[in-house]
Amino acid sequence: MCKVLQVYRSGYYAWLKRPESERKRHRRMVTRRIHEIYLSSRRLYGSPKITQVLRGEGLQIGQKTVAGIMRENGLKSRTVRKYKATTNSKHNHPVHDNVLNQTFQAERPNQVWMSDITYGTPS
Repeated sequence: MCKVLQVYRSGYYAWLKRPESERKRHRRMVTRRIHEIYLSSRRLYGSPKITQVLRGEGLQIGQKTVAGIMRENGLKSRTVRKYKATTNSKHNHPVHDNVLNQTFQAERPNQVWMSDITYGTPS
């Protein structure tokens, strides 16, 4: 393998025995903490919120660094839309009578006009 990679055997074994760098150790600690924050937020927090929490803990870290770590580990925030009522049934406005009573068959043209007001959900 050393011949294929064009490295000396002694260099390869020295690399194997080398202790983990401070930078790598710090990155692993930050990654673990990001996982904890992400899971404790019920997978809702994205990189801006997680960065804010980490900075609140006294850690100096950029949002792009947090976003990169999240991307590497497959962590994506879930967006939950708030419920918005589109119909107000409790009003004092006059309500028209249902003259069709679900009878959608017309005997001649222009006798019955109807439309569909179904609200679709945006995709």
